[in-house]
Amino acid sequence: MEESVAYKNLELQKIKVGEVTIGLRQIGSGENLVFIHGFPTHGYTWRKTLQGLSNNFKCHILDLPGLGDSDWTKKTNFNISSQASVIQTLLERLGIIKFSLIAHDSGGTIARIIAINNPGKVKNLILINTEIPYHRPPFIELYQKTSRLPFSSFYFRNKLSQIRFVKSSMGFKQAYTDKTMFDDENNLGPYLKPLIDSNRKTKGAFKFLRGIDWDIIDDFKQTHKKIKANVLLLWGENDKTFPINLGKEMMHQFASNCEFKTIKEASLLPHEEKPKQVVNEILQFVEKKYTS
Repeated sequence: MEESVAYKNLELQKIKVGEVTIGLRQIGSGENLVFIHGFPTHGYTWRKTLQGLSNNFKCHILDLPGLGDSDWTKKTNFNISSQASVIQTLLERLGIIKFSLIAHDSGGTIARIIAINNPGKVKNLILINTEIPYHRPPFIELYQKTSRLPFSSFYFRNKLSQIRFVKSSMGFKQAYTDKTMFDDENNLGPYLKPLIDSNRKTKGAFKFLRGIDWDIIDDFKQTHKKIKANVLLLWGENDKTFPINLGKEMMHQFASNCEFKTIKEASLLPHEEKPKQVVNEILQFVEKKYTS
C-alpha cells in the first residue's frame, strides 16, 4: 500500500510527441534508467521497485500510448516500432543521451528495438518476462483479432468486472504465483478499473495490443546480436505466458554480455511479486564492470 501511495504522489507530466501524449513520472538521481511497461499495465507496475532503484538512478517511468495516463488520436500509429521511435524522440527532447532500459512484457520488445537502433546510447538492457522469437503467448493473437469485432470493447469490459474471468487462464491467471495477490485491489485494480470504467481506455488498450508485430519479434532471433548493451534477463520461473525454458534459450542469441536470472516463486509479474529480489539482481548486475 505504501508503494501505491508513493507512486501516485509522483508528479505527472504529459508530453506530446507527434500524435501521442506520453505520461511521464520521474524520481531519484544518478544515471538514467528508463522504465517501459507491457500490456495491459502502465507505469504503476514499477511502484515496488522505485524506492530501491531511485537511490542509484534517475528513474523515468513512462505510460505508453493507449495505457495509463497517456493519450492518443485517430492518427496515432500504435505499431511497436513507432512506439520505440516516440520514446527515443521523447528521451532526446528531455536531453537523455545515455541511459539504461528496464522493460517488461511487450515493453521488452520496444526496449529491444531502441537498443538495436541506438547501440551507442543504451548501456544496460534489463528484460523481464518478455516476448520470445517464434513463441506466441496463449490467447494474445486471439485477442488481437477479436478486438476488431463490433462490441468487443463492451464484451471485454464486462468480462474484466468478473473476478472469475480475471483469475482464469484467459484472463490474468499467470500474473501471480501467489494467488492471494488477486485479493488486494491495489494490485490488478489500477490496470483493470480504468478499462472497466472507460470505453476509450479499452479501445486504447486494444490498439496497443494490435500494435504488437510478430514479424519484428521473430526477427529478434537474428537482430538480438546487434544489441551492444549489457543484457540481463529476469524471469519469473512459473510463468506460462513466456515459459522460462524458452527465455533461457533466447539468452544465447545475444552477442553482448548477457546474464539470465530466475526469480523463484513468481510468474508473469516478478517485479510485483518479488520486488526486493528483482531490485537486488538489477543492482548486482549494473555494478559489474564489463570490459568487452
